[in-house]
Amino acid sequence: MIFTQAIVRSPGQSIISGLSESGRDVPNYQTAREQHRCYVQALEACGLSVHTLTAEENWPDSTFVEDVAVLTPHCTIITAPGAESRQREVDAITPVLDSYYSDIYRISTPGTLEGGDVMRIGSHYYIGLSNRTNEAGAKQLIAILEKYGMSGSIVAVPNLLHLKTGITQVAENTLIAVAEFATLQAFRDFNILTVEPEEQGAANCIAINGKILMSAGFPRARKLLETVSSEVIEVDISEFSKIDGGLTCLSLRR
Repeated sequence: MIFTQAIVRSPGQSIISGLSESGRDVPNYQTAREQHRCYVQALEACGLSVHTLTAEENWPDSTFVEDVAVLTPHCTIITAPGAESRQREVDAITPVLDSYYSDIYRISTPGTLEGGDVMRIGSHYYIGLSNRTNEAGAKQLIAILEKYGMSGSIVAVPNLLHLKTGITQVAENTLIAVAEFATLQAFRDFNILTVEPEEQGAANCIAINGKILMSAGFPRARKLLETVSSEVIEVDISEFSKIDGGLTCLSLRR
């Protein structure tokens, strides 16, 4: 959870056409742009140097850069998004990552993989099977990780968009999660802070350099997080949540 750099992409006006399974209102572009600016400031407050990419109007969901790549300490893996409308986004992120990594891999069809389904804890990567990530994609990722002495395991995602929609790491041996994940055998060795159903959005956090970024508006979850970190930073991403976005979705961190 020690990071020095982040890559983000500004939202475009086309964000109003972003994918959504939640059925919430359409995002307001101007508000989303301001929220994104504050998100970048929060990353910088955690000590990160932030590389901001220009908006891609042809791809409404492209501000969610986490889904198109998995960054590791040794290599990067360009994903194969399970959502058809997002599959061309990988073409835009690949040249960016060329300047950061010498070893770059790609998930190939019939495999699908989105970064929101990949949770790194140390040198181990939990990979969620969801509507966006399939077993073939997960197995390809594990094979790549093992080339560098890392490991991976597969976790079924119950009724959520991505694995990290419902669970993220917030301290060395502590996760924050929705109830569905709190009892899974895969996470039995962790201390788990369980969020209440009405605060599900708080399960997607980012632990960075001793600080925790959380979505604004979840007071009970904040109290839980304050038991493991002395500095919890709330970030309002309400416009992005309308199209199923979370804090982790909006950046690639290394």
